[in-house]
Amino acid sequence: MSEAEEARLKRWRLVLGGPADEPLGVTLGRVDVRKDKALSSLYDPGERKGGLGASSPYVARWLGDIREYFGRSAVRMMQKDAIDRLGLERMLLEPELLEAVEADVHLVATLLSMSRVIPAKTKETARRVVRQVVQEVERRLRTKTQSAIQGAIDRSRRNRRPRPSEIDWDRTIRANLRNYLPEHGVIVPEVLVGHGRKRRAAQQHIVLCVDQSGSMASSVVYAGIFGAVMASIRSVSTRMVVFDTAVVDLTEDLDDPVDLLFGTQLGGGTDIERALGYCQGIIAEPAKTVMVLITDLYEGGNVHRMFKRAAALVASGVRVVCLLALNDDGAPFYDARNAARMTALGIPTFACTPDLFPDLIAAAIDGRDLGGWLARQDVTVIRGEE
Repeated sequence: MSEAEEARLKRWRLVLGGPADEPLGVTLGRVDVRKDKALSSLYDPGERKGGLGASSPYVARWLGDIREYFGRSAVRMMQKDAIDRLGLERMLLEPELLEAVEADVHLVATLLSMSRVIPAKTKETARRVVRQVVQEVERRLRTKTQSAIQGAIDRSRRNRRPRPSEIDWDRTIRANLRNYLPEHGVIVPEVLVGHGRKRRAAQQHIVLCVDQSGSMASSVVYAGIFGAVMASIRSVSTRMVVFDTAVVDLTEDLDDPVDLLFGTQLGGGTDIERALGYCQGIIAEPAKTVMVLITDLYEGGNVHRMFKRAAALVASGVRVVCLLALNDDGAPFYDARNAARMTALGIPTFACTPDLFPDLIAAAIDGRDLGGWLARQDVTVIRGEE
């Protein structure tokens, strides 16, 4: 048997567990035995009952083992399974165990959903873990978000009679290349393209209206981070509204996304109609407003009034987008009937990944046809009812 074939069979043995020893005919080495022990503690080939419930020291050793023997993506998946399948929330209730966990957005979402039961001794560790993840994600997304949105703002206010200090020289040169005089080595600028006059007032308003029911946990995390980034862009006014059966305006917390996230109350019911009504009341310039409703559309309130509110927002000139999820998976659970009805109102309805979100906001600010824009993206758009 070649080394490559033996390695392949060992991988299958680790996937299938102990009962595959005889059929595969492979012998695990010392390191593979440790890997197998870590896997079998979490999974067995039958009902997948785990063996991590004995003691906190054992959980700590298990966390150390999986970090030593598996890559970061595998570690995060195994941690997620340990929490979701085995109910090991106590991993997150003790500072020593929480310190050993590989932090990611899913972990942050789980911590936020448990924020009301986290003991005092663990709260500071939990905030530190959340801040670490938020800062990592923010660093990854900040530059693209600021660039996309500021570029859209500049395009929306560009004028053809700029003052000298307002001239966009790069675009002016490109607009006048046909007027190049090679004998003189100059371009005659028939058209001047400017950035537009800078104004103190915000050029655009963005309202994030976010469902904080338990199923939307990761979406809440990403929405909070994007809200904080957009709040730092002076030419945009950003509002952050979260809701379950009540509505809470967290705009004042946008300067610190960690405080904002711990201000959410994940879980509970859903009253989308009430949230849309609140947003109607805070939108002063509909034609200059982009509203992003982030929800799975499982409405616990009055469905008829929900669509009446949504239609009124569209009719007033607000550019409304409905995101069924804002997360890395891009595969949401949602109310398909309500999603189709939302689309029928002219509201683009789809799931969005964090990497695509800045371009979405820029396209909405630009006033582009979002249907055409979405057709060029790798997303599944909900169709309206026939």
